[in-house]
Parts: sequence; structure tokens; C-alpha cells
Amino acid sequence: MRIFDPHIHMTSRTTDDYEAMYAAGVRAVVEPSFWLGQPRTSPASFFDYFDALLGWEPFRASQYGIAHHCTIALNPKEANDPRCVPVLDALARYLVKDGVVAVGEIGYDSMTPAEDTALAAQLQLAAGHGLPALVHTPHRDKLAGLHRTVDVIRESDLPPDRVLLDHLNETTVKAAADSGCWLGFSVYPDTKMDEERMVAVIKEYGTEKVLVNSAADWGKSDPLKTRKVGDALLAAGFTEDDVDQVLWRNPVAFYGLSGRLQLDVPDAPGPLHEGNSILRGGE
Repeated sequence: MRIFDPHIHMTSRTTDDYEAMYAAGVRAVVEPSFWLGQPRTSPASFFDYFDALLGWEPFRASQYGIAHHCTIALNPKEANDPRCVPVLDALARYLVKDGVVAVGEIGYDSMTPAEDTALAAQLQLAAGHGLPALVHTPHRDKLAGLHRTVDVIRESDLPPDRVLLDHLNETTVKAAADSGCWLGFSVYPDTKMDEERMVAVIKEYGTEKVLVNSAADWGKSDPLKTRKVGDALLAAGFTEDDVDQVLWRNPVAFYGLSGRLQLDVPDAPGPLHEGNSILRGGE
């Protein structure tokens, strides 16, 4: 089983996670920029973080045979902080980088006017840079937030078929499917979706344009949830081809819209320092 996790926050994970993911079949990931838990206080902290997503994390992933890409954005939660909003003016210089395959995570957290502005601006940035967009639908008032999100997408220059609506569940999937956008589902141990609910959704809506992710982050989460969904689909009678479409071909097709997807993992690094897995010193 080959797996492409289209939304996972590896910054918050250990190298043991990379090793376990590879053993489970994960060969590619996309890491969206997100809120780190501790509020940022200046745009400079975003820029250091973006640089890590473009340099350090792909290197770390490559040591375990996994291709790493990222999405770049001002996330919805921090769009409400005036200290962070200037990040919007600097995004263009990051969106031209080879490792960036979408604008994201953008969308709504509390559905404020500031979030409206940031979402609209970043959808336009995606359209202008020829990139798709990864959109975070809110965890509260989900259906109202989904409708509001779709309205803003329709007012933008970015076509719905270049947008992935993430964090969907049973209350939002129909409206999301009707919008023409791609459908993203985050599978967690206790919150959001689980394997059985995911199987039920795919039975009803099919495998077309459906992406499943672990969204593993700082909280209680599981970077192997993609594999567990694949196993649950097979146990429910879906074919290996169905599973491959959901866990590999769909994320490849969506992020391939960027024209930047590179699934070949760079060669392993050269000699290590006293057996240490992280290079030290030198060039």
C-alpha cells in the first residue's frame, strides 16, 4: 500500500514517526503551515518557520525515504492578530519556491472579518501564482463555516476545482461535494473523523476527489491514521485500486496542479558524524 499523507504537521513529530510512517507505506507528505500553539508575536517568526518547512523538514524526511512538500500561508487563527497580518505582504516571495505546492492552511477559525480579509487575499495569491489552495474549514459551526467558505471561493479568481476543503465531516461533506471542490478528511484518535466513519463516507460519496490525512500535530494524534483508513477500507470490501486512489492518486492529482510535485526522494546524505543521523558542520 503506497500512501501520500496530504496534510501532516511533521514539525511536531519525531524521527521515530518518520520511521514508522515509512514502514506503514508512507512515501510522500505535504506539511501545511499552521498555528504552533504558542502565539507568534512578529512576522519574523513566520519567516523562520517557513524557511524550516522549505529546508530543514524536507531534509529530515528524506533521511527516512519520504518526499516532503509544504503549503505556505497566514493561518486563520493568527489572521486575527494585527502583529501577524503583515505576513500577507511577504507571502509572494515564498509562493515561488519549488517546494511549495499550495497556499494553505487558509480559511476560518472563528469566522471574523479579519479572517474574511485574509482568506480572500490568499485565494487571490493562489490564483495569481498558479497554485491550488488548502482551506481549513472551522471546527465550530462547521456547516455555516463551510457555506461561508464556499461563498468566498466563488467570489475569487481561483476555480473550485483547485481548492481542497479540509477537516470535513458528515455534516459538511454534501455541501462541499456540491461546491466542486476537493474533499479532505482529517482522521484523529478521539476528535474529527475516525476510520469507520471515513469508510461510511466513502461508501456514500465514492472515492473521486477524496483525500484522507492524519493532520498529526502537537496534540493527541496518530501519523499512521492514513494506513489505518486504508486497512479499514480493504476490510470493508473496497479494492486495492480504490485504496490507491484515495491514499495516493488523489493527493498526487490535487497537489500536482501546482506543477511542482517531486515524488523522487533525494539521495541519502553522505557520511554521518559519529553515526549521528543529522549532519553537523561542513558545507
